[in-house]
Amino acid sequence: MTTLLVIAKEPRPGRVKTRLTPPFTPREAAALAEASLADTLDAVARTPARRRVLVLEGEPGPWLPPGFDVVRQCSGGLDERLAAAFAGCDGPALLVGMDTPQVTPELLTVDFTDCDAYFGPAEDGGFWALGLAAPDPALLRGVPMSTPFTGAEQRARLAGLRVRDLPHLRDVDTAYDAASVARDAPGGRFAAKLARLSAAGAR
Repeated sequence: MTTLLVIAKEPRPGRVKTRLTPPFTPREAAALAEASLADTLDAVARTPARRRVLVLEGEPGPWLPPGFDVVRQCSGGLDERLAAAFAGCDGPALLVGMDTPQVTPELLTVDFTDCDAYFGPAEDGGFWALGLAAPDPALLRGVPMSTPFTGAEQRARLAGLRVRDLPHLRDVDTAYDAASVARDAPGGRFAAKLARLSAAGAR
């Protein structure tokens, strides 16, 4: 069975989702980040897995459901932190971030039979999911992160492997992204929190 990894930051004002400010305040942006993380963790909790791991920068809070091991993120760039997350796995693993609250157990249920890797491209040019049947940190180290070409660079690292592509998803970075993702997943915590904040701002 697969280990499911979620890499995340503690949702603290001024430390997460800074591109949502404005129109949202740092506290509101952190509330949206918390809702996004909670939706993601809920989807992971409902997905069959060998192990569920939260790779966290910061401290866990009441948004963390039972059944997760918490591992501290290492120091270094994001490529190093992602590589270290995979290095802690001794079998097939799928990693996702906290920015796609529209994920579902169906999307996260992967089968590595006749497959070496899964790749989930993001609309902004990055990637929202990476799965490796035999986790190799070298496949991530040195990939430039947070650029419009990150996804293409990471996908190129998988050359020679049998790769299955997952659907494109939109990360929540801007207010436009937030509204789009909320429309795609109207029943989640993220959509409800965005609706409440938007209604409050309109008054």
